[in-house]
Amino acid sequence: MKTDPDLSIVTACQSGSKEVFRRAYEELFQRYKNKVFNVAYRITGSEPDAADVAQEAFIVLYKKIQDFRFNSKFSSWLYRIVVNLSIDRRRKNSSKLVMTSETIETLQSLDSPELVDRREATPESVFGHKEFEGYVQSCINQLSPKFSTILVLRYLEDLSYKEIGDILGCSIGTVKSRLSRAHKAVEAVLGPNLENYRL
Repeated sequence: MKTDPDLSIVTACQSGSKEVFRRAYEELFQRYKNKVFNVAYRITGSEPDAADVAQEAFIVLYKKIQDFRFNSKFSSWLYRIVVNLSIDRRRKNSSKLVMTSETIETLQSLDSPELVDRREATPESVFGHKEFEGYVQSCINQLSPKFSTILVLRYLEDLSYKEIGDILGCSIGTVKSRLSRAHKAVEAVLGPNLENYRL
């Protein structure tokens, strides 16, 4: 495994004095606070829930960073904490958001020759086009946590299969298989819109 870019900061958290720990922990917090919130928001679909998850994640990090042994990248370990907390929060809420007529109308109002390409419209292209973030989030909210999580990590966080496997605790083959099933779930959610838009 390549040298972890967070190695020196995490090591400082694990072996330094209280003051060294405080500075190193603050540096980790500043480095990852936005990423942690973004992943939590994408999975939970709610800003208040994402804020709560982010706070919980950094509390867990504060308590458990001494246990981290660099068997994976630190960022993968932190993402795993965030993903698990986000999935738990979403399951507790248990109510899935639905795609509103306003969301669909907004998407349709963006119709243009540059966007329409039925031959190339795929679930990957939907999640790869940032201009449609509200629509993309509506799609994510309708999927199971298992599928929404893997789509968030792959397309919105741009992580490799290896990184996703480390986060989810599964093999690269399992990641690919789950991603393929997630694509089919996206197709079911999008229905006719997938054929009409290249996002």
